[in-house]
Amino acid sequence: MPELPEVEVVRRGVAEHAVGRTVSSVEVLHPRAVRRHVPGPDDLAGRLTGRVLSAARRRGKYLWLELGGPGGAALTGGEALVVHLGMSGQLLVQPTGAPDEKHLRVRFEFADGGPELRFVDQRTFGGLHLADLVEVDGVALPKPVEHIAPDPLEESFDVDRLAARLRARRTGIKRALLDQSLVSGIGNIYADEALWRAKLHWARPTATLTRPKVRELFDGVIDVMQDALHAGGTSFDALYVNVNGESGYFDRSLAVYGQLDRPCPRCGAPIRRDAFMNRSSYTCPVCQPRPRNAHL
Repeated sequence: MPELPEVEVVRRGVAEHAVGRTVSSVEVLHPRAVRRHVPGPDDLAGRLTGRVLSAARRRGKYLWLELGGPGGAALTGGEALVVHLGMSGQLLVQPTGAPDEKHLRVRFEFADGGPELRFVDQRTFGGLHLADLVEVDGVALPKPVEHIAPDPLEESFDVDRLAARLRARRTGIKRALLDQSLVSGIGNIYADEALWRAKLHWARPTATLTRPKVRELFDGVIDVMQDALHAGGTSFDALYVNVNGESGYFDRSLAVYGQLDRPCPRCGAPIRRDAFMNRSSYTCPVCQPRPRNAHL
Protein backbone atom coordinates (compact mmCIF):
# COMPACT_ATOMS: atom_id res chain seq x y z
CA MET A 1 0.00 0.00 0.00
CA PRO A 2 1.32 3.50 -0.74
CA GLU A 3 2.12 5.50 2.38
CA LEU A 4 2.15 9.26 2.96
CA PRO A 5 5.22 10.13 0.82
CA GLU A 6 3.93 8.15 -2.18
CA VAL A 7 0.47 9.73 -1.96
CA GLU A 8 2.01 13.19 -1.55
CA VAL A 9 4.10 12.67 -4.71
CA VAL A 10 0.89 11.86 -6.60
CA ARG A 11 -0.94 14.83 -5.04
CA ARG A 12 1.79 17.23 -6.14
CA GLY A 13 1.66 15.88 -9.67
CA VAL A 14 -2.12 16.25 -9.89
CA ALA A 15 -1.89 19.76 -8.41
CA GLU A 16 0.62 20.73 -11.10
CA HIS A 17 -1.10 19.17 -14.10
CA ALA A 18 -4.86 19.09 -13.38
CA VAL A 19 -5.87 21.66 -10.77
CA GLY A 20 -7.60 24.70 -12.24
CA ARG A 21 -8.88 22.79 -15.28
CA THR A 22 -12.52 22.17 -16.20
CA VAL A 23 -13.67 18.59 -16.69
CA SER A 24 -15.36 18.17 -20.06
CA SER A 25 -16.13 14.45 -19.84
CA VAL A 26 -15.62 11.43 -17.61
CA GLU A 27 -15.51 7.89 -19.01
CA VAL A 28 -15.87 5.04 -16.52
CA LEU A 29 -14.41 1.94 -18.14
CA HIS A 30 -14.84 -0.45 -15.20
CA PRO A 31 -17.74 -0.13 -12.73
CA ARG A 32 -15.68 -1.54 -9.84
CA ALA A 33 -13.51 1.60 -9.96
CA VAL A 34 -16.49 3.69 -8.78
CA ARG A 35 -18.21 1.09 -6.59
CA ARG A 36 -17.97 3.36 -3.54
CA HIS A 37 -20.07 5.95 -5.39
CA VAL A 38 -23.43 4.39 -4.62
CA PRO A 39 -25.52 6.27 -7.25
CA GLY A 40 -23.38 4.67 -9.95
CA PRO A 41 -21.00 5.52 -12.83
CA ASP A 42 -23.42 7.70 -14.82
CA ASP A 43 -24.18 9.85 -11.77
CA LEU A 44 -20.48 10.34 -11.01
CA ALA A 45 -19.68 11.26 -14.61
CA GLY A 46 -22.63 13.64 -14.87
CA ARG A 47 -21.84 15.43 -11.62
CA LEU A 48 -18.17 15.89 -12.54
CA THR A 49 -18.73 17.17 -16.07
CA GLY A 50 -18.36 20.95 -16.18
CA ARG A 51 -16.73 21.11 -12.76
CA VAL A 52 -13.33 22.63 -12.04
CA LEU A 53 -10.71 20.67 -10.10
CA SER A 54 -10.03 23.48 -7.65
CA ALA A 55 -7.46 21.84 -5.33
CA ALA A 56 -5.63 18.57 -4.67
CA ARG A 57 -5.54 17.75 -0.95
CA ARG A 58 -4.20 14.97 1.23
CA ARG A 59 -4.35 13.79 4.82
CA GLY A 60 -2.17 10.81 5.66
CA LYS A 61 -2.71 8.25 2.89
CA TYR A 62 -6.01 9.82 1.79
CA LEU A 63 -6.18 11.93 -1.38
CA TRP A 64 -9.03 14.05 -2.71
CA LEU A 65 -9.73 16.68 -5.37
CA GLU A 66 -11.88 19.61 -4.31
CA LEU A 67 -14.47 20.67 -6.86
CA GLY A 68 -15.63 24.12 -7.92
CA GLY A 69 -18.68 24.93 -9.98
CA PRO A 70 -18.63 25.92 -13.66
CA GLY A 71 -15.90 28.48 -14.21
CA GLY A 72 -14.43 27.65 -10.81
CA ALA A 73 -17.24 29.22 -8.78
CA ALA A 74 -17.27 28.18 -5.14
CA LEU A 75 -20.22 26.03 -4.12
CA THR A 76 -22.06 26.13 -0.81
CA GLY A 77 -21.04 23.23 1.39
CA GLY A 78 -18.29 21.94 -0.87
CA GLU A 79 -17.70 18.58 -2.49
CA ALA A 80 -14.67 16.49 -3.35
CA LEU A 81 -13.67 13.53 -5.48
CA VAL A 82 -12.05 11.07 -3.07
CA VAL A 83 -9.33 8.89 -4.61
CA HIS A 84 -8.47 5.51 -3.07
CA LEU A 85 -5.21 4.28 -4.59
CA GLY A 86 -5.47 0.91 -2.87
CA MET A 87 -2.61 -1.47 -3.66
CA SER A 88 -2.14 -0.61 -7.32
CA GLY A 89 -4.09 2.56 -8.14
CA GLN A 90 -2.37 5.19 -10.25
CA LEU A 91 -3.33 8.70 -11.36
CA LEU A 92 -1.54 9.37 -14.65
CA VAL A 93 -1.36 12.46 -16.84
CA GLN A 94 -1.34 11.38 -20.50
CA PRO A 95 -1.49 13.27 -23.81
CA THR A 96 -4.87 13.13 -25.55
CA GLY A 97 -4.84 10.19 -27.92
CA ALA A 98 -2.10 8.26 -26.11
CA PRO A 99 -2.75 4.49 -26.14
CA ASP A 100 -4.97 3.30 -23.30
CA GLU A 101 -3.24 1.49 -20.46
CA LYS A 102 -4.19 -2.17 -20.06
CA HIS A 103 -5.83 -1.49 -16.69
CA LEU A 104 -7.32 1.94 -17.44
CA ARG A 105 -10.48 2.33 -15.31
CA VAL A 106 -11.53 6.01 -15.53
CA ARG A 107 -10.61 8.75 -18.02
CA PHE A 108 -10.99 12.50 -17.41
CA GLU A 109 -10.91 14.86 -20.38
CA PHE A 110 -10.67 18.62 -20.01
CA ALA A 111 -12.22 21.60 -21.77
CA ASP A 112 -8.81 22.99 -22.73
CA GLY A 113 -8.11 19.91 -24.88
CA GLY A 114 -4.89 19.27 -23.01
CA PRO A 115 -3.57 16.11 -21.35
CA GLU A 116 -6.03 13.67 -19.82
CA LEU A 117 -6.08 12.49 -16.22
CA ARG A 118 -6.40 8.70 -16.02
CA PHE A 119 -7.12 6.35 -13.13
CA VAL A 120 -5.34 3.05 -13.72
CA ASP A 121 -5.72 0.16 -11.29
CA GLN A 122 -4.50 -3.37 -12.01
CA ARG A 123 -5.99 -5.05 -8.94
CA THR A 124 -9.12 -2.86 -8.72
CA PHE A 125 -8.84 -2.46 -4.94
CA GLY A 126 -8.80 1.33 -5.34
CA GLY A 127 -11.54 3.60 -6.62
CA LEU A 128 -13.18 7.02 -6.87
CA HIS A 129 -16.29 8.51 -5.28
CA LEU A 130 -17.83 11.89 -4.52
CA ALA A 131 -18.20 13.05 -0.92
CA ASP A 132 -19.34 16.17 0.91
CA LEU A 133 -16.73 18.29 2.68
CA VAL A 134 -17.12 18.81 6.43
CA GLU A 135 -15.14 21.06 8.77
CA VAL A 136 -13.02 19.36 11.45
CA ASP A 137 -10.92 21.60 13.71
CA GLY A 138 -10.94 24.30 11.05
CA VAL A 139 -9.92 21.97 8.20
CA ALA A 140 -12.25 20.95 5.33
CA LEU A 141 -12.21 17.16 4.97
CA PRO A 142 -14.31 14.72 2.94
CA LYS A 143 -16.91 13.05 5.15
CA PRO A 144 -15.21 9.60 4.94
CA VAL A 145 -11.93 11.13 6.14
CA GLU A 146 -13.24 13.14 9.10
CA HIS A 147 -12.18 10.51 11.67
CA ILE A 148 -8.56 10.40 10.40
CA ALA A 149 -6.00 12.13 12.64
CA PRO A 150 -3.64 14.83 11.32
CA ASP A 151 -0.42 13.52 9.79
CA PRO A 152 3.12 14.54 10.82
CA LEU A 153 3.57 16.91 7.85
CA GLU A 154 0.45 18.98 8.59
CA GLU A 155 0.62 22.37 10.30
CA SER A 156 -2.06 21.21 12.74
CA PHE A 157 0.02 18.23 13.91
CA ASP A 158 0.66 18.56 17.68
CA VAL A 159 3.38 16.20 18.86
CA ASP A 160 2.91 17.05 22.55
CA ARG A 161 -0.80 16.26 22.39
CA LEU A 162 0.03 13.00 20.64
CA ALA A 163 2.64 12.17 23.31
CA ALA A 164 -0.03 12.43 26.00
CA ARG A 165 -2.36 10.15 24.05
CA LEU A 166 0.40 7.62 23.42
CA ARG A 167 1.33 7.45 27.11
CA ALA A 168 -2.30 6.73 27.97
CA ARG A 169 -2.38 3.67 25.69
CA ARG A 170 -1.39 0.13 26.66
CA THR A 171 0.12 -1.03 23.42
CA GLY A 172 3.40 -1.24 21.54
CA ILE A 173 4.72 1.84 19.79
CA LYS A 174 4.50 0.42 16.25
CA ARG A 175 0.84 -0.57 16.70
CA ALA A 176 0.21 3.00 17.83
CA LEU A 177 2.06 4.46 14.83
CA LEU A 178 -0.16 2.46 12.48
CA ASP A 179 -3.37 3.60 14.22
CA GLN A 180 -4.79 6.22 11.83
CA SER A 181 -7.04 7.64 14.57
CA LEU A 182 -3.91 8.64 16.51
CA VAL A 183 -1.65 9.79 13.68
CA SER A 184 -2.21 9.27 9.97
CA GLY A 185 0.01 8.46 7.02
CA ILE A 186 2.48 6.07 8.66
CA GLY A 187 2.58 2.53 7.35
CA ASN A 188 4.86 -0.46 7.78
CA ILE A 189 7.82 0.91 5.83
CA TYR A 190 8.17 4.32 7.45
CA ALA A 191 7.27 3.05 10.93
CA ASP A 192 10.24 0.66 10.81
CA GLU A 193 12.56 3.32 9.40
CA ALA A 194 11.54 5.96 11.98
CA LEU A 195 11.82 3.52 14.89
CA TRP A 196 15.33 2.62 13.74
CA ARG A 197 16.29 6.29 13.61
CA ALA A 198 14.97 6.78 17.17
CA LYS A 199 16.59 3.50 18.40
CA LEU A 200 13.22 2.17 19.56
CA HIS A 201 12.03 -1.44 19.34
CA TRP A 202 8.63 -1.86 17.70
CA ALA A 203 7.19 -3.54 20.83
CA ARG A 204 8.27 -0.81 23.28
CA PRO A 205 5.21 0.01 25.44
CA THR A 206 3.86 3.46 24.65
CA ALA A 207 3.32 4.13 28.36
CA THR A 208 7.11 4.08 28.90
CA LEU A 209 7.85 6.82 26.37
CA THR A 210 8.84 10.21 27.69
CA ARG A 211 7.71 13.34 25.91
CA PRO A 212 11.27 14.07 24.67
CA LYS A 213 11.51 10.53 23.30
CA VAL A 214 8.21 10.95 21.44
CA ARG A 215 9.52 14.21 19.97
CA GLU A 216 12.71 12.43 18.89
CA LEU A 217 10.65 9.65 17.29
CA PHE A 218 8.52 12.07 15.31
CA ASP A 219 11.56 14.07 14.27
CA GLY A 220 12.63 10.75 12.73
CA VAL A 221 9.20 10.21 11.17
CA ILE A 222 9.27 13.65 9.55
CA ASP A 223 12.89 13.30 8.41
CA VAL A 224 12.37 9.89 6.78
CA MET A 225 9.22 11.07 5.04
CA GLN A 226 10.94 14.18 3.72
CA ASP A 227 13.85 12.06 2.51
CA ALA A 228 11.39 9.73 0.76
CA LEU A 229 9.61 12.68 -0.85
CA HIS A 230 12.89 13.93 -2.30
CA ALA A 231 13.43 10.45 -3.79
CA GLY A 232 9.93 10.27 -5.25
CA GLY A 233 8.70 7.71 -2.70
CA THR A 234 9.38 4.01 -2.32
CA SER A 235 8.67 1.67 -5.26
CA PHE A 236 9.20 -2.06 -4.94
CA ASP A 237 7.48 -2.80 -8.26
CA ALA A 238 5.90 -1.00 -11.20
CA LEU A 239 2.54 -0.53 -9.45
CA TYR A 240 3.47 2.66 -7.55
CA VAL A 241 4.41 5.50 -9.91
CA ASN A 242 3.97 9.27 -10.05
CA VAL A 243 1.64 11.00 -12.53
CA ASN A 244 4.29 10.73 -15.24
CA GLY A 245 4.60 6.96 -14.75
CA GLU A 246 7.98 7.20 -12.99
CA SER A 247 8.93 5.04 -9.99
CA GLY A 248 10.41 6.44 -6.78
CA TYR A 249 13.81 5.22 -5.60
CA PHE A 250 13.79 5.61 -1.80
CA ASP A 251 13.99 1.81 -1.53
CA ARG A 252 17.72 2.26 -2.21
CA SER A 253 18.03 4.26 1.04
CA LEU A 254 16.08 2.01 3.42
CA ALA A 255 18.07 1.27 6.58
CA VAL A 256 16.10 -1.70 7.96
CA TYR A 257 12.82 -2.34 6.12
CA GLY A 258 13.27 -5.38 3.86
CA GLN A 259 16.96 -5.60 4.76
CA LEU A 260 16.95 -9.00 6.52
CA ASP A 261 20.49 -10.17 7.43
CA ARG A 262 22.10 -7.12 5.84
CA PRO A 263 24.35 -5.04 8.10
CA CYS A 264 22.80 -2.22 10.11
CA PRO A 265 24.05 1.08 8.60
CA ARG A 266 24.78 2.34 12.13
CA CYS A 267 26.46 -0.58 13.94
CA GLY A 268 26.88 -3.37 11.39
CA ALA A 269 24.75 -5.99 13.17
CA PRO A 270 22.59 -8.12 10.84
CA ILE A 271 19.03 -6.82 10.52
CA ARG A 272 16.35 -8.98 12.15
CA ARG A 273 12.81 -9.70 10.97
CA ASP A 274 9.90 -10.45 13.33
CA ALA A 275 6.31 -11.40 12.51
CA PHE A 276 3.99 -8.49 13.27
CA MET A 277 0.23 -8.24 12.66
CA ASN A 278 0.38 -10.60 9.65
CA ARG A 279 3.27 -8.54 8.32
CA SER A 280 6.91 -8.09 9.28
CA SER A 281 8.91 -5.73 11.45
CA TYR A 282 12.58 -5.10 10.74
CA THR A 283 14.96 -3.96 13.48
CA CYS A 284 18.60 -3.86 14.43
CA PRO A 285 18.98 -6.20 17.44
CA VAL A 286 21.81 -4.05 18.82
CA CYS A 287 20.47 -0.52 18.22
CA GLN A 288 16.88 -1.52 19.02
CA PRO A 289 16.96 -4.14 21.78
CA ARG A 290 13.66 -5.78 22.67
CA PRO A 291 12.34 -4.40 26.00
CA ARG A 292 11.53 -6.88 28.78
CA ASN A 293 7.99 -5.51 29.13
CA ALA A 294 7.31 -5.62 25.39
CA HIS A 295 3.80 -5.54 23.91
CA LEU A 296 3.82 -8.30 21.30
